[in-house]
Amino acid sequence: MNYKTNTFVAFLRGINVGGHHKVPMQALKKVFSSLYCSKIDTVLNSGNIIFNSDEPHLTVLQNNIEIQLKNQFGFAIPTILIPANEILQLNNSNPFKEINITNNTRLYISFFSNSLDASIKLPWVSADNSFNIIAYQKNYMLSVLDLSTNKTPKAMHLIESIAGKHVTTRNWNTIVKIASKLRDKS
Repeated sequence: MNYKTNTFVAFLRGINVGGHHKVPMQALKKVFSSLYCSKIDTVLNSGNIIFNSDEPHLTVLQNNIEIQLKNQFGFAIPTILIPANEILQLNNSNPFKEINITNNTRLYISFFSNSLDASIKLPWVSADNSFNIIAYQKNYMLSVLDLSTNKTPKAMHLIESIAGKHVTTRNWNTIVKIASKLRDKS
């Protein structure tokens, strides 16, 4: 499946979580539409938007989206854009295939706005064995939480300490749903 280079997935950080920073999906679609984006589709209610744009510069597009979101909703909403092809390639690679999944296992991907320059020996495992970083590339990190070991691991704090604040994390199931929508749209 080969998408045009103008199909993207936007991941918005920190909206509709715990009743804070509520952003209705219809209002979000209007913001993207005002930026001349087309074929806008939201996935779940947590700030995942599939869309097309003719803006040739990813950084310009990302900045314009963030400015419009702040203007519309009154608070900053960090946004990370990933080309649709990268999401599909990542999904097709099945990066968690070696993980033993139980009811207490959570699979996550964290996307970074800036390239990650960390050198982490992999796999990295927390002292209590509840958090495991299994892979990272320049703009994402794959991790596994084991809630049987610790019900409140500080995994997101660790990721932010490595990658900074311009990071957003999604459950792997969300990526699978996004990839499915992308395939359905082709």
